[in-house]
Amino acid sequence: MFVRRLASLALLAATLASTPGGAPLAQSYPTRPVKIIVATAAGGSTDIAARIAAQWLQEHLGQSFVVENRPGGANNTGTEFALRSAPDGYTLFVANSVNTINQTFYEKLPFTFTTDSTPIAGIMRSLVVMQVHPSVPAKSVAEFIALAKAAPGKIVMGSGGLGATGHVAGELFQMMSGTKLNHVPYRGEAPALTDLLGGHVQVAFTTLTSSIEYLKAGTLRPLAVSTTSRSPSLPDVPVMADAVPGYEASSWSGMVGPKGIPDDVVQKLNREINKALSDASIRKRFSDIGAGTFPITASDFGQFLAADTEKWAKVIKFSGMKSN
Repeated sequence: MFVRRLASLALLAATLASTPGGAPLAQSYPTRPVKIIVATAAGGSTDIAARIAAQWLQEHLGQSFVVENRPGGANNTGTEFALRSAPDGYTLFVANSVNTINQTFYEKLPFTFTTDSTPIAGIMRSLVVMQVHPSVPAKSVAEFIALAKAAPGKIVMGSGGLGATGHVAGELFQMMSGTKLNHVPYRGEAPALTDLLGGHVQVAFTTLTSSIEYLKAGTLRPLAVSTTSRSPSLPDVPVMADAVPGYEASSWSGMVGPKGIPDDVVQKLNREINKALSDASIRKRFSDIGAGTFPITASDFGQFLAADTEKWAKVIKFSGMKSN
């Protein structure tokens, strides 16, 4: 009888240690390597954000945090894999702004990003820059709006692809300024910027991380940044809201996991990532690529994701854009 009871207590203790609600879980987490899924190719801004976070977590939590790139399907392939993983904290996902855009942009997805994920922490935010080829006579957003209204649909806008952050940022601009541009999507921001440099398109909305070198070299002319305050990287460039009141857009990366990750594990990861984002060397690494850190609580990050999804849903419905 005593032996059976002892065995039962041992089984109960083991169950609590491995159960999401068991208090010992976060204290010991992680006890084995953690996989961080990125739905984009290596070398992009989301991948960089993931690797910076992974390195910090590995150094401070005592286990390997391995980044695994699963590009394809406009972020949806890697996203689905991550969100379908076990909610035990050992498969995480660094999402980006395309995830909140895709929720509306694609009519049928096998997952719903905001309800099938567990928000953990923000990592990085990068502003979007409205920039033109030097041949465009407009020297300000107001002048560009006047030019566009004088010739509706004649000015060609390049973007990194249908539904990409730059595309919806450009659609938001058209919606709020009452202009009509001729959109040409490319397979990424790099080829869009190449054609902008060549004068084949006249305007593009891209992340600062992609275009900062061209802007500093003077080969492209920035008209405005998308955030509500000026960028330290481009201190002389005004904010879009000066000419289009209420305009704001940004590209972001942040960590989530499958729905159901234990809250104590979420809070442990959130605290550690926010510690990383307060580190001067980490802030400099982001600043060097034209981005800023994105410290936020897990709860507030969840609210941010919901608001971002709602915002882009309105733009997508207004523009009538559809996935191919």
